[in-house]
Amino acid sequence: MQQVQELRQIHLRDVQNRRPPEHVIKTDQDVEFWRSARSYKDYSIFLHRLTESVVGVFLPWNSESDSDAISSIISMLETLDRWIDEIPPLDSPQRFGNLSFRTWGKRLEEKVDELLSNLLPSEMGCAIPHLRPYFLSSFGSFLRMDYGTGHETSFALFLLGLTMVRFFQPVLQEERALVLTVFVRYLRLCWRLQDVYNLEPAGSHGVWGLDDSHFLGYIFGSGQLRDQSDIPVSAVLRPPLPLNNLYFMSIMRILEVKKGPFHEHSSQLYSIAVGVPNWGKVNSGLFKMYQAEVLGKRVVVQHIPLGGLLEWDSEDSLGSVQPQ
Repeated sequence: MQQVQELRQIHLRDVQNRRPPEHVIKTDQDVEFWRSARSYKDYSIFLHRLTESVVGVFLPWNSESDSDAISSIISMLETLDRWIDEIPPLDSPQRFGNLSFRTWGKRLEEKVDELLSNLLPSEMGCAIPHLRPYFLSSFGSFLRMDYGTGHETSFALFLLGLTMVRFFQPVLQEERALVLTVFVRYLRLCWRLQDVYNLEPAGSHGVWGLDDSHFLGYIFGSGQLRDQSDIPVSAVLRPPLPLNNLYFMSIMRILEVKKGPFHEHSSQLYSIAVGVPNWGKVNSGLFKMYQAEVLGKRVVVQHIPLGGLLEWDSEDSLGSVQPQ
């Protein structure tokens, strides 16, 4: 495993004095400013820590000692999944976006504080206003009835906030559970939301994008495979693939929902399969691509609120001017 940086802690006594996050990214200049912000660095450290925690570890993965925090968030995601059964899709003629998704979203908005209060111990209640916006935007846009990498990023930022206040502990076993238990369960919930409510891909690059809706599974999955010299990158061209890592899971998901030749509907993934020599190169390349194509795109990150736990200030703020 590679050396990873420590993830800083925000003490609860400091949380109460912070303003909740707001939508502050409005211009390309704001996107560039965010690249120097503490929250951007915190998120980068968090993703690298999660990736390192799963190198060489495969699914199915069952921990004998999941923390109460991990069990609690899984229970919350199970609740959201049950709501899909209780709110079936309407028999509507729209090509994309079943109106029942708005009903599901309205229930989430009405119950979000209750859900987060049940998740967190009472002494962490002060963090709820800072976590609420990320959680609400983790499952898609209820207005546009779509889902994309910005929503997935919101969920990862939600997990980051929970870790920074130490609801989750930044230790190997817990970080591994965040990927192989929590994120996998989140993915399955989002896939079901997309299928049942026929959600449109948000901001899709079509054939030129990595994936219409997701990205992080490929980062974590290529991390799992990083040291596996006996599994070639080109293995993805020979389905069916074993569902023992998030990269292969994500490829199999694409093959379920898309028709036609793989090189036509998923040209980026095909190019990786035929042109990248090993999983280490895949993993490092995907981190750079995520920074450029997701975190570096205003149309994606303008929907992500910042401030509060995820500060909207530069690490060198004493010597810089924040955009107005």
